[in-house]
Amino acid sequence: MPRKKPFSVKQKKKQLQDKRERKRGLQDGLRSSSNSRSGSRERREEQTDTSDGESVTHHIRRLNQQPSQGLGPRGYDPNRYRLHFERDSREEVERRKRAAREQVLQPVSAEVLELDIREVYQPGSVLDFPRRPPWSYEMSKEQLMSQEERSFQEYLGKIHGSYTSEKLSYFEHNLETWRQLWRVLEMSDIVLLITDIRHPVVNFPPALYEYVTGELGLALVLVLNKVDLAPPALVVAWKHYFHQHYPQLHIVLFTSFPRDPRTSQEPSSVLKKSRRRGRGWTRALGPEQLLRACEAITAGKVDLSSWREKIARDVAGATWGNGSGEEEEEEDGPAVLVEQQTDSAMEPTGPTRERYKDGVVTIGCVGFPNVGKSSLINGLVGRKVVSVSRTPGHTRYFQTYFLTPSVKLCDCPGLIFPSLLPRQLQVLAGIYPIAQIQEPYTAVGFLASRIPVQALLHLRHPEAEDPSAEHPWCAWDICEAWAEKRGYKTAKAARNDVYRAANSLLRLAVDGRLSLCFHPPGYSEQKGTWESHPETTELVVLQGRVGPAGDEEEEEEEELSSSCEEEGEEDRDADEEGEGDEDTPTSAPGSCLAARNPYALLGEGEC
Repeated sequence: MPRKKPFSVKQKKKQLQDKRERKRGLQDGLRSSSNSRSGSRERREEQTDTSDGESVTHHIRRLNQQPSQGLGPRGYDPNRYRLHFERDSREEVERRKRAAREQVLQPVSAEVLELDIREVYQPGSVLDFPRRPPWSYEMSKEQLMSQEERSFQEYLGKIHGSYTSEKLSYFEHNLETWRQLWRVLEMSDIVLLITDIRHPVVNFPPALYEYVTGELGLALVLVLNKVDLAPPALVVAWKHYFHQHYPQLHIVLFTSFPRDPRTSQEPSSVLKKSRRRGRGWTRALGPEQLLRACEAITAGKVDLSSWREKIARDVAGATWGNGSGEEEEEEDGPAVLVEQQTDSAMEPTGPTRERYKDGVVTIGCVGFPNVGKSSLINGLVGRKVVSVSRTPGHTRYFQTYFLTPSVKLCDCPGLIFPSLLPRQLQVLAGIYPIAQIQEPYTAVGFLASRIPVQALLHLRHPEAEDPSAEHPWCAWDICEAWAEKRGYKTAKAARNDVYRAANSLLRLAVDGRLSLCFHPPGYSEQKGTWESHPETTELVVLQGRVGPAGDEEEEEEEELSSSCEEEGEEDRDADEEGEGDEDTPTSAPGSCLAARNPYALLGEGEC
């Protein structure tokens, strides 16, 4: 019998981990290490690019791994609609880490916050979105799938052949998710493009506008969502910017959580989460505007009186009382028929060009991740009918909801279109799952150079002996100071866990508690004009009228979540926070926090 080879404890531990992974049904057999509680940025080099928990191809990184025991009923794969992004090379990640340690942060001017859509998407270039290739009923399902795959690979080849990886933003490489968009566009009579008011040009691909209004001949409604996170003057400026450049748009202002004028305006409220009890969804700002836009588009071809009656009932019954909250809210009102479209929706059925079939108008909701598509549907219905989460990719396939017998809503998964945006800005926009970011420090530096994070959070420089003395800050210093302030420590060495601190800061930005708003071109020069614009005054009055009154409000200091929890815990926490607090808006403290920002975000008295 041959002598056994030495077998270390570390190898034995790895063997047991691989065995557990095989039992879970993971086909790759690799262990995810980015979510360990001891995770600091001093992890071993070989663990740097495996935070998605599975093996990936050389160019594509697949996110949001879902545990599976094999294919479910009807062959459904829970990982079919995962986010697929181009992966960053190890050299690029290390270069950004060094820059976060060495580059001194300097505040930028107000002009740098102005974004021009022509610089982001370059209309007319190859920065397009994949179109469904022509097909016929004589084609088999396998032929159709093969043709779509070839067309999609050609689309990716054109983009990567024209731009280097350093210039391109993250964008969706998963054909299955694009197929969801194709089906939603084929079903829809009206298309809603939902954008985040803090950076609407990031979420507005001109190629989609040209395709919907041109080739499909459909009406496109631009929804400027989360208007409670930006000053009214900026909201009006963005509205006129899109009217000027895209005249066929119907523009609607929307927020599921109108601003509460009684909210504290102290910067310390960044650590406070406002919890309201009552029927928060029925106080949404924008359903009336959206109804008027749909009435103008349908021109009497669909009876929308039931929708108007529903809005009247919601407004009459929207009292912020002392009810038990979400449980009562979910049981009230008529049931909403929910249809989940999965594999059967991808069968070759053909685009139906019959508008308003059977007297029903189908409204498709499309947009980037984290812009509030599912929240908008909940706001229109008046209660929670679809789960929402701050984790990108939470909605994995499109679903339909009958708002009234004559109005059907269709919720599409979030899609990231190719652009030339900085990837750090995409992270701050909530497009990339924060829990799975390989290098979050440059995104923190991007944020800190545009709003005074150090002053807002009262951070002390880690190398400062005298707190009153001025010291140059880099992104790493900010993360280390925040880790020290919050008590984030690594498990073994008890050093400041800067990785966890960086993720915590990014979550504050995504939630709107560190509010970073971008401006349309020329806004800095014309800011006074927009502040005195009549529509700005109307919006302020409207927000005050729709805002909550008579509700009970609690404030508590929350422990900010991080990306350094145990394996699988972070994504679960993010989903639970998103799904459990639908009636508890968290934006008001963030918008008021930015009131002290000297870089033209929110001025005094605008909270």
